Amino acid sequence: MSDQPAANPRGGVLTWALWCAALLGVAAVLYIIVQASFKPTQPGGLKSVARGEMAKLVVPAEATVGPANTFYDADGKPLRVADLKGKVVVLNLWATWCAPCVAEMPTLAKLQAEYAGKPVEVVAVSVDSPSAVDKAKAFIAQHAPLKYYSDPNMKLPFALKPPAAGMPTTVIYGADGLERGRISGGADWSGADAKALVDRVLAG
Repeated sequence: MSDQPAANPRGGVLTWALWCAALLGVAAVLYIIVQASFKPTQPGGLKSVARGEMAKLVVPAEATVGPANTFYDADGKPLRVADLKGKVVVLNLWATWCAPCVAEMPTLAKLQAEYAGKPVEVVAVSVDSPSAVDKAKAFIAQHAPLKYYSDPNMKLPFALKPPAAGMPTTVIYGADGLERGRISGGADWSGADAKALVDRVLAG
């Protein structure tokens, strides 16, 4: 007869149960860590109202202030995005040599007219060279109530974070001066889709 003690089946089951509990605990911790690393679009966020052509809107992972670089009004007065703090700013970078820029300008003018008397400013900044200033001014004059602004050294597109992907680029800033989103390429800013975006930013 063997002198070895009989195996304890209850001990084996208990060990197995403890291992399972430990593995489940590790899995739960990993799940929480992975979920915390992703930031899904918040219900009611700006992206949630981006429809039609506005669906191209890109929302920054971290809101940043507008570039500190100066641009100029029609009288040559230097301005920065920060000078417009307190208003929702729709900053449009454009040029007369850019066909999509020219095509969308009437829609930006309609957007500005829609918000007459409200704290919304459509700032269309020409990045044309100094030799094309007269042409750019004449073009903007045809699209009241827009005002003429210029960046003759074409620094603003590269000062954005990240830099503008091309022309046109339109960046929407909240009244706090932080970027809320941007659209690269031409778009129709005259319809209800664009108004929904601006209204959401205006509501804070």
